[in-house]
Amino acid sequence: MNKNESIKCTVQQCKHHSGSVDYCTLNAIQVGTHEANPTVPECTDCKSFVLK
Repeated sequence: MNKNESIKCTVQQCKHHSGSVDYCTLNAIQVGTHEANPTVPECTDCKSFVLK
């Protein structure tokens, strides 16, 4: 898989993780939230995540 050096990722359980290095293989990702009023990074989610 080709890594996208513009998208760093450490979630190795994701189908889009590059495998050998901590990058995503997608051209773009969708970021969202699970909170009504997000105030810290933990409130955000990668909506492009797909379990391997």
